[in-house]
Amino acid sequence: MWCLFNGLAIVSLDNRCFLYSDGLTVDFWNSDQNQSTSLGEGMQQGSLRQAPTQMLEPRETREIHIITLGDSQDQPGFEDRFICPGGDSETGTRMLSWILSIRMWCPLVLLVLAVHFPAPVHGQVAAPRRLRFNVLNPGQLHVSWKEPKGDLDGFKVLYNSEPGEEEKELNVSKGENKVVINDFDATKEYYIKVIAVSGNQQSRALQGKYSAEDVDGGGKGEVTLSQRLKSAGGAEDVVNEIVGGDRFVCATQSVADIVILVDGSWSIGRINFRLVRLFLENLVSAFSVGIDQTRIGLAQYSGDPRIEWHLNSLTTKEAVIDAVKGLPYKGGNTLTGLALTYILENSFKPESGSRGGVPKVGILITDGKSQDDVIPPASSLRNAGVEVFAIGVKNADENELRAIASEPHDTHVFNVADFSAMSSIVEGLTKIVCERVEDQDNEMKGETSVQATQGAPANLVTSEVTARGFRVSWSPAPGNVEKYRVVYYPAQGGQPEEAVVDGTESSVALQNLNSLTEYQLAVFAVYTSSASEGLRGSATTLALPMVNGLELYNVTHNTLRARWSSVEGVSGYMVLYAPLSEDGVSNEEEVNVSGEVTDLELVSLVPATEYTVTVYALYGEEASDPMTNQKTTLPLSPPRNLLFTEVDYSSAKMSWDGALGNVTGYRIIQTDGERTDEVETGPVTSWTLNNLKALTEYSVAVFGIYDEGQSEALFGTFTTEPAPGPLDLRTSEVTTDSFRVTWDHSAPNIVLYKLTWAAVNGEDVREMVLNGDVTSSLLRSLNSNTEYEVMLQAIFKDELESDVVSLVETTLTMTTTIATTTAVKRQAVQDLRVEEETTHSLEVFWHLQEPMVDQYRVTYVSLRGDRNQETVLVPGQESSVLLQPLLSDTGYKLTVTPIYRDGQDGISESIVGRTLPLSAPSNLRVSEEWYNRFRISWDPPTSPTMGYRVIYQPSSVPGAALETFVGDDINTILLMNLLSNTDYNVKVIASYSTGSSVPLSGVARTQYLGVANLNTYQVRMTSMCAQWKPHSQASLYRVVIQSLLNDQKQEVSISGSASRQCFYDLTPNSQYQISVYTQLQDMEGPAVTTTAMTFPIPTQPSTPPATVTLPPTIPAAREVCKAAKADLAFLVDGSWSIGDDNFQKIIRFLYSTMGALDLIGPDGTQVAIAQFSDDARTEFKLNSYANKEALLDAIQRIAYKGGNTKTGGAIKHVKEAIFTPEGGVRRGVPKVLVVLTDGRSQDDVNKISKEMQMEGYIIFAIGFADADYGELVNIASKPNDRHVFFVDDLDAVKKIEEQLITFVCEAATATCPSVLMSGNTLAGFRMMEMFGLVEKEYGDVKGVSLEPGSFNSFPCYRIHKDALVSQPTKYLHPEGLPSDYTITILFRLLPETPQEPFALWEILNKANEPLVGVILDNGGKTLTFFNYDYKGDFQTVTFEGPDIKKIFYGSFHKVHVTVTKTTARLVIDCKAVGEKSINAAGNITTDGVEVLGRTVRSRGNRDNSTPFQIQMFDIICSTSWASRDKCCELPGLRVEEDCPAMPHACTCSQDSKGPPGPTGPPGGPGIRGPRGDRGEPGNVGPQGLVGGLGPPGPQGPPGPQGPSGHSIQGPPGGPGERGEKGDVGAPGPQGGSGSPGSPGRDGPVGQRGLSGKDGPQGQQGSSGPMGSPGAPGAPGGSGSPGTMGDQGPPGPAGTKGDRGERGDLQSQATVRALARQVCEQLIQSHLSRYNSVLNQIPAQSVSVRTVPGPPGNPGRTGLPGPQGEQGPPGRPGFPGANGQNGRPGERGFAGEKGEKGSQGVGTQGPRGPPGPTGIPGEGRTGSQGPPGRPGNQGIPGRPGTPGSTGPAGPAGYCDQNSCLGYNVGVQQLPRANYQNYDPAGQYDPRGNADNEEEEEEEDPYASYTGYPPQYYQANYPGPQRPAPPPHSQDTEFRSPGVLMRRFSRDAIKRRRATADPGEPGGGGDTADGGEVIGEALTLGRFVPGA
Repeated sequence: MWCLFNGLAIVSLDNRCFLYSDGLTVDFWNSDQNQSTSLGEGMQQGSLRQAPTQMLEPRETREIHIITLGDSQDQPGFEDRFICPGGDSETGTRMLSWILSIRMWCPLVLLVLAVHFPAPVHGQVAAPRRLRFNVLNPGQLHVSWKEPKGDLDGFKVLYNSEPGEEEKELNVSKGENKVVINDFDATKEYYIKVIAVSGNQQSRALQGKYSAEDVDGGGKGEVTLSQRLKSAGGAEDVVNEIVGGDRFVCATQSVADIVILVDGSWSIGRINFRLVRLFLENLVSAFSVGIDQTRIGLAQYSGDPRIEWHLNSLTTKEAVIDAVKGLPYKGGNTLTGLALTYILENSFKPESGSRGGVPKVGILITDGKSQDDVIPPASSLRNAGVEVFAIGVKNADENELRAIASEPHDTHVFNVADFSAMSSIVEGLTKIVCERVEDQDNEMKGETSVQATQGAPANLVTSEVTARGFRVSWSPAPGNVEKYRVVYYPAQGGQPEEAVVDGTESSVALQNLNSLTEYQLAVFAVYTSSASEGLRGSATTLALPMVNGLELYNVTHNTLRARWSSVEGVSGYMVLYAPLSEDGVSNEEEVNVSGEVTDLELVSLVPATEYTVTVYALYGEEASDPMTNQKTTLPLSPPRNLLFTEVDYSSAKMSWDGALGNVTGYRIIQTDGERTDEVETGPVTSWTLNNLKALTEYSVAVFGIYDEGQSEALFGTFTTEPAPGPLDLRTSEVTTDSFRVTWDHSAPNIVLYKLTWAAVNGEDVREMVLNGDVTSSLLRSLNSNTEYEVMLQAIFKDELESDVVSLVETTLTMTTTIATTTAVKRQAVQDLRVEEETTHSLEVFWHLQEPMVDQYRVTYVSLRGDRNQETVLVPGQESSVLLQPLLSDTGYKLTVTPIYRDGQDGISESIVGRTLPLSAPSNLRVSEEWYNRFRISWDPPTSPTMGYRVIYQPSSVPGAALETFVGDDINTILLMNLLSNTDYNVKVIASYSTGSSVPLSGVARTQYLGVANLNTYQVRMTSMCAQWKPHSQASLYRVVIQSLLNDQKQEVSISGSASRQCFYDLTPNSQYQISVYTQLQDMEGPAVTTTAMTFPIPTQPSTPPATVTLPPTIPAAREVCKAAKADLAFLVDGSWSIGDDNFQKIIRFLYSTMGALDLIGPDGTQVAIAQFSDDARTEFKLNSYANKEALLDAIQRIAYKGGNTKTGGAIKHVKEAIFTPEGGVRRGVPKVLVVLTDGRSQDDVNKISKEMQMEGYIIFAIGFADADYGELVNIASKPNDRHVFFVDDLDAVKKIEEQLITFVCEAATATCPSVLMSGNTLAGFRMMEMFGLVEKEYGDVKGVSLEPGSFNSFPCYRIHKDALVSQPTKYLHPEGLPSDYTITILFRLLPETPQEPFALWEILNKANEPLVGVILDNGGKTLTFFNYDYKGDFQTVTFEGPDIKKIFYGSFHKVHVTVTKTTARLVIDCKAVGEKSINAAGNITTDGVEVLGRTVRSRGNRDNSTPFQIQMFDIICSTSWASRDKCCELPGLRVEEDCPAMPHACTCSQDSKGPPGPTGPPGGPGIRGPRGDRGEPGNVGPQGLVGGLGPPGPQGPPGPQGPSGHSIQGPPGGPGERGEKGDVGAPGPQGGSGSPGSPGRDGPVGQRGLSGKDGPQGQQGSSGPMGSPGAPGAPGGSGSPGTMGDQGPPGPAGTKGDRGERGDLQSQATVRALARQVCEQLIQSHLSRYNSVLNQIPAQSVSVRTVPGPPGNPGRTGLPGPQGEQGPPGRPGFPGANGQNGRPGERGFAGEKGEKGSQGVGTQGPRGPPGPTGIPGEGRTGSQGPPGRPGNQGIPGRPGTPGSTGPAGPAGYCDQNSCLGYNVGVQQLPRANYQNYDPAGQYDPRGNADNEEEEEEEDPYASYTGYPPQYYQANYPGPQRPAPPPHSQDTEFRSPGVLMRRFSRDAIKRRRATADPGEPGGGGDTADGGEVIGEALTLGRFVPGA
């Protein structure tokens, strides 16, 4: 037994030798059989494992050499030899048992057994190992060995060719472990020894024998032979080496490219990985490696793969083997699929050494199952021509190995149980690889002859396309084709079908296909023994013909009829109709009729309800697209012509014309505003209302009652009469002391009479109450000859009192005569009344037909009793008098007494009148508030005044009030020189000649002129600092610090942008007050103060604070930063967790980093710094410093802030406050942000960081201490390894400084700034932003409008005709274009896009000559790229073909033009289309402009541009972007899981699922799905007719200055028609005008009443004074119609929105746009099916009825309601909320003439100011729509209800597109200050159109300039004037880039009659859903529509 210290034991037992190891890997070699065996890794530490049965039968003295491999490459293990003796079984068994029991004490065993097995003597120098020979040529033998560990001086090599011959000696120094024997004879044997030498000591000799037999044929080759170590004692030790003497060597002449992929995951282990290296050595040794022989590359993988060496890296076998020996162990996970893809993309490439026409072999070695999918990557690798071998060890999955390897699997899959067994498969593997290399080589050499006679067909063409089939044609394949196989299947998924035709045929018609389905096609040529590659293509069948001409007519309140045009070939029609309900629920009805029926009556409908009717044409089980129309049933007929008669004080009779139809009765509702009564009657037409109040206005509504419900109301109003007083009051039986009063009843229901009489002089007042049936009363006990006034009043049962009637009677005079007493009676005046009351006068009128009256005495006295009675005499022929001056608001008793000619007085008649009060002004308003002023305005009183006193006084400041006086013609005044932030009490008093009115009072406040949040910081012993939130309007701050101890004061004035100030040289331990005064021009606001105390002087001397030691000089710029040109901002964490010391370290870091920059300022890098905690403050802006010295000085002066950590808000502050034009941000340079933080943010950082990354900001994030690494990743740009840095503390920041500076400066290059594309930061240009085509800026770009893009959530921009959007090149590309770049444009051509060529984008020089650009030829259907090469020659490349044509058919397409130094490559919709050679480009000049849409034929300074839509435009400084782009913006190509979320998208987790849908209804005709939700509201109709000019309103004072307006620039609007009356509201208390009543006595003054009803319009009066500014009114009428936008493809249905307004009637142009939208969506849905097949995504069923229908017709209109009192402005109506009043927009481009729209819906807006005259628009005239009658405004329509639920669909995904979309006219975006570049006005699209047309008719090519002749000569033949063609013949000719035809009238008719609706130029829409507008050319002139 032999026991070793490292846990190794060898036991001889029963003539067998066993080896036990404790966790070791052992190689052992047997000298007898010249055989080596390797044991694998042992079990876990502490366990013994018996050697396998490979142990050989020993003889009596078997010599075994043991080499144990250590636990690392630096510690090789233990090496020794031992003699395995024979032994008996019993002794060996005991030994074995004992060893197993005491294995832990193996050292003791060694001591006990040493006497039995003494160890040999070892040399002190380690011996070399692994002797190898390689025959270089017949005269040279290469000998190498493995150098041992330890200190060596060198090696001694001894060799001879015969035994006993003198040995020759060669000496080799250490490290040179190889030697070449130059006197080599390949026919002899050689004995070689290698001895390691160290000083005077030598190792054992490593010896070996070379024999020609060891190499096949004795020729050139490599061999590792039997080798022995010879000790000093003469004994030889066997070297552990896998024997190669008879090893297989691949001797084929074929060469190959072999890539070995090695699993380096953790499961291998370091020990086993050494066995992998050994396996690789033997594998490599089998092949002849060389640059012209077999090449071997190797990659190692785990979680991520890496190339160890490429195929062309190592060119000799020795180099490969040495590399294998040094192969490092990687460690990690097992991602085999990723590694297979990696070697395909990186190893088997020409640049990596892979050769064409050479067999390619991949060998995978792995020990476990992959953690990712291996099937697609392995398939791709095999499809690329790589023959794959898979070797599995231990836990490898054999099924996975078979999935990876090539077939047959029995020769390409190897699986061994352990790494130690890998040596057993080397020979078999190398033989198979060798054979397959030779076979592949022979196959490749034989393919040439076969290909000469065989090949694939070409030129796949589809024609005769119908809804059920199409014809496929091709060009014949070469050779003897037996037949053609045509395979076809739906692109969305389905079983492939095939058609086989004879080899002589070249077309086949495919029938019985599905309609509107894209089919994938493949045509194979079948030969006798083989088949060709497939000729592939696709075609789409047409849609099934749909119903046209759907008309709804004969509408009643419960029925309507539908009719439509018949469709040929249908099996029937399906009609669906449903009401649109408010709650979203509707009961859809379905009617199926036969194919002969085209007219149908729909019954049992609900009155006054909008119905949607949809008709499908049925073709068996399929249904066509729907045709939809809407109609509203008539309302139930209301009654008409309401009249009120017999109206008295308590009743009224009403009558009406009966309602039409089967009315069952009427409901009558009456109200007086306080009480409402209701009554139902039968089918009568009149009704009497009783028990009414006198002199009260009543509102009455009459409803017709039907079985179906209640009609709308018929409204009316009336006012009851006043209660009648007694009639014909008169006197009789007059005596000296009595007279009788008599009267008549005025009404039957009088309960009482109140009779009052009194002497006129006020004495003897008496009263009595009489029953209501009394009509006479005798007044007794009167004074003789006394005038009495008698007053009588009727009282009714509800205590209603009538008016008072009165008379005056005089008792007779008592006359004493002898005979009798005679009474003389005099008359009184009649009809005495007071009119024309004013504040100081009354005018009295009367009537008396009495010629004996000589004059009248008029007396008047104040009822107050404070004035004497006054008298006025009036001549008898007059009957009125003006009494003045009187007291205001005073009652006067007026008495008129006639005086007869005899001097006697007649009877006096009296009346009471009252002067008007002194009315006060009203409606006090405050405006134009400023810091020292405000304006007050008021409404003048109704009475004329002499002027107004304005009194104002601060409410909180003592002092006298200030007063001013203004004239009576002024009702507004600006009060100046006021205190800021002060409340003022304001009074306005009207002055009259008789006094003053009561004051009109109010409170006004001036604005606050002061800072906010004033506080102190960095308070020290002799200094302190103050900081504040600046005032937005401040021009200066006066900052004063004053000691409260000794009044010591410091004062300083600083700029208005400052926000802090520090003071020094203060007294320790003193209280200081800091005051900040804000100054604005010549104003100064009040002081804002704070107090703080300086620190006391410390009692103990403290350690001086750390000082910042800064370099004495300005640091020199780094080389990498010398080309930097960027706007660079640093955001520094200033929270409490930083601390003062660490903040100083940050300052030093900033100083060092900024010192690395070169040029600071506008021509180089601009730097800004902000510090943040709770909030952020800007330390200095980008444009603050223009040199490095000032910048570094400012950095040193940054003060520590302190606070919490709110990083998200701080980043937002940087974006909004630093990266602004005011802050100095520049266009066209990179915007870089560096964020430094030490902790996790207390607010959200993700949203703002994502926004900034999306907008192209480059963000670096540096974290230290407690920063959250995940948060840093969210903040920073991608990739993370360049933009995220993390250190443990600020002391370690130096470690990253160099790398950070490098990365920042690399990003700060002006040639290619960084942009965010698909989640990664790339170098390039965001051209949309640079042209201002972004949401915040497009409003200021002339000729541009915002519209929905390819998805509703993507905005796109319509470039209108002659918009000529341009920008200076120096702003966009200040350093020119890079040498290699990719132009990416997502755009859409419009129906109005002309047929002539135009440049999507081009760069012009200052002479308007094109330098570089991309040109589209809409007529010739080609795309051209042009530029100038490096020699200055103009060069163009033109692409054409079917893939090019599709971009001209009206859908969105994405074009990539990749430009390199040698080629221009075109990619359309992420599919490579073509590539052409070009010369390297020269650079451009930057003195010109870059333009979008400029036509090729633009003439000099009178350029023209083409209308089109553009959604995306980027220039990426990379040539690989086109291959990486996924076209996520195109609906047909978007794969949701591979694409980022859409703009404005809702957030959804990846595995979120929607709620399960309800069960669908029973199956009907199939296919048809549920109705979609109601679509978006239609576009606003064009402006209505101009209303008549109204009278000008009173002119008001200038209004206050408002904020800057924001609006979308649009064409000028005109005044709209006056709208109809709105819906009636609930009856209000407002009174109406009553009939004039009889004059009554004056009552007390009541409260101010409600506004009366509008009277008829009076004559136009003169202009009044300017009125006060009113509140913002409702929106005015819309402007003149602009260009109708094409509707984008609808997104998936969203959730039900709020109830919308009634839509407008749709014009035919809108319907066509909607139809085009539906068509596009269907096409895109089929494209998505095709995409799902390619990406193995489960197909989603598409239902015909999932297509949203077009917007509905307008809702029914309501009846006009009564005119209500003018209320506040109503809410803005459709389409969107009205913005703030803004300044008038600049004159926009004239839109194309739209079709006549229907009557607009909405309330009349206030008349706006006249807009500027618009330029004349151009465009094609749409078809005339039927004129709609203007309807009354109705209530808003109810939204549509979802249809019945369809069958459950497949698993869905989160559709972020449904969250928010762009809809034209709905969303108004703010304006930005952005203008098109227009130097000297050279881009004027408003040239004289008429003159231009005349010039073009004379010679359309006369001024065709701008492009070099190489451009239009090579691709567009020069202009020639064609001769007139013969009549009725088609003539074709070309203009530059435009294919045009001139047709005779007959030809045009024939073409229209025969045009294929599906082909371009045909009568219908194209396959892409676009609309083709044909134009004819007559004598070189376009004739629209011809």
